[in-house]
Amino acid sequence: MKKIALVCAVLLTVAGCNTNNKGDRTLAGAGLGAATGAAIGAAGGDRNDAVRGALIGGLAGGILGRATAPKNCTAYDRNGRPYAVACP
Repeated sequence: MKKIALVCAVLLTVAGCNTNNKGDRTLAGAGLGAATGAAIGAAGGDRNDAVRGALIGGLAGGILGRATAPKNCTAYDRNGRPYAVACP
């Protein structure tokens, strides 16, 4: 039980490292999902459940991380300098 609590604390800490890059969000989501899935699967005591949990969690986390990444567009001010804005 202590291991699960420690893993959850680490995951919550890492989840605070937010980024707007889709590739970074995909990798972070996949990593967090895999770690969470493995921890949940390992709670049953079976190695196969831990592996399945890591695979399913990694896939789901990667998809959700990519889907929730903010989409940034580039706009230009009156002097021609580019800046990022939220896409409509």
